[in-house]
Amino acid sequence: MSRRFEDVTVGDALPPLDIPLTRTLIVATAIASRDYQDVHHDPSLAVERGSKDVFMNILTTNGLVDRYVTGWAGPAAVVTAIKIRLGAPNYPGDTMVLTGSVSAKHPDDRRVEIAVRGVNALGPHVTGTVVVRLAGEDGA
Repeated sequence: MSRRFEDVTVGDALPPLDIPLTRTLIVATAIASRDYQDVHHDPSLAVERGSKDVFMNILTTNGLVDRYVTGWAGPAAVVTAIKIRLGAPNYPGDTMVLTGSVSAKHPDDRRVEIAVRGVNALGPHVTGTVVVRLAGEDGA
């Protein structure tokens, strides 16, 4: 089911989403997004370069933020913008919890802004805003 613009209110909270940060998730999504930087798949080289382990790439984080918001908004929603900033790395063995809330509505074109935050044991991994266009009462 898709959310309708009329049914969303500024301040509405999205349900939290726990993302288990497995080594497989971090390595596979880096490779799938064609990010072959060794810090995303080779633990010893990641440590040599100053990290405690491999860590998630920004493309994966961006995709998870998109998935989080579109999972809430529904299949009729159209993402028009994603702006994120990275903080603490996502390392294997941790969990990132995504949370969000509706921060603005634009009735002229049914855009809704969602403030998103993803936190792991080290602190905020990602903060940002996702803008989606929602269907109206007429379904369009």
